[in-house]
Amino acid sequence: MEQIVSAGIIDSYFRKLKESLSVDVAIVGGGPSGLVAAYYLAKNGIKVSLYERKLAPGGGMWGGAMMFNEIVVQQEAIHILNEFGIDYKPYTDVYYTIDSVHATSALIYHATKAGVKIFNCISIEDVVFHNNKVCGLVINWAPVHREHLHVDPLVIMAKAVIDGTGHDCEVARTVERKNNIRLNTETGAVMGERSMSVEEAERTTIENTKEIFPGLFVTGMASNGVSGSYRMGPIFGGMLLSGEKVARLIAAQL
Repeated sequence: MEQIVSAGIIDSYFRKLKESLSVDVAIVGGGPSGLVAAYYLAKNGIKVSLYERKLAPGGGMWGGAMMFNEIVVQQEAIHILNEFGIDYKPYTDVYYTIDSVHATSALIYHATKAGVKIFNCISIEDVVFHNNKVCGLVINWAPVHREHLHVDPLVIMAKAVIDGTGHDCEVARTVERKNNIRLNTETGAVMGERSMSVEEAERTTIENTKEIFPGLFVTGMASNGVSGSYRMGPIFGGMLLSGEKVARLIAAQL
């Protein structure tokens, strides 16, 4: 029985990995915007894989605010909560509270049910860069990356890559630093996140969700980090709407 258990896990995982060596869209970061984008893309028949360096996808949504596991969502994003079957309670006329564990679990569940392949404990070392376009990801195990071990990576090819790495904008920074290129931002570079301004940040999170270089899109807090806008804290409507928008942009291209 021990051998059957191990063989079953290995065979199943490597089948999934091999089938994902070439995808339509590769998403880096399993936060709420990345999960929402993955869901809407997969729902439209687009082949999607998502890479999360931590053990559990969900990003900062799990912890709510200061580990008070409640979050706030505004009226404009309620249709996404309904799409995912997420329960919410009115707090004011236009703001609603949600159990963050319930919400995060729902995003993960529905994304995988739609066909998204999630690979956790994976870090992104680099991108594939062909003909001045981002064409894939260079991946390795997160512990290998964290411990700075000299272990060569594998490659995932993709028609589009989404940077959903949150405040750090890791993919965008890597592309800018290594390839001497200009991004689709005011300065041509990753401008960095500004201090908190909730209303402004919620608006610009959606506005800044875009293709910042051929083949490379940003969503969620990475959108504001790349374009030099504000942070917003534990209100998540903009994150959800950003994921919906980037899925729509990529689907129109593909």
